[in-house]
Amino acid sequence: MKEDTAQVTVCVPIKDLWKAMSSDIRQTMPKVLPDFVAEVELLEGDGGHGSVLLFKFGPAVSKLSFPKEKIVELDESLHHIALEVLEGGHLDNEFSSYTIGFKLTAVGEAETLIDMKVLYETKPGHTHIPGETMKTPIHYIKCLENVLSSDLTS
Repeated sequence: MKEDTAQVTVCVPIKDLWKAMSSDIRQTMPKVLPDFVAEVELLEGDGGHGSVLLFKFGPAVSKLSFPKEKIVELDESLHHIALEVLEGGHLDNEFSSYTIGFKLTAVGEAETLIDMKVLYETKPGHTHIPGETMKTPIHYIKCLENVLSSDLTS
């Protein structure tokens, strides 16, 4: 299994960020990335560990099938969540497996450090540039910070 990692600090309190990324993910994703995610449907479970989500793409994504993802890690006390792509999405391209995890750590009352990790395997014959898998999660986090920051100031 290959691994890409990144860290980013955002100006959002950990409790607000954690809620948006875990229990409210179905409402948050379409609000944060409306051109990329139109809807997040709960297929199995209660939204917690083991739940399966279907991410329906918005108008900016046309070449991939909707990814079905399973919450494979969810730890409220450590503020850690990981989702594994079961079908579609990244598996339509060069990846044979793809799991993304986020670990949140409070830096202060209004800042949160996010450690991101992508574990993946590429399909035979595909080469992957290390770090490329982090572009999408970093974009998501920055958009999430913008939306949550404006929500907190309104």
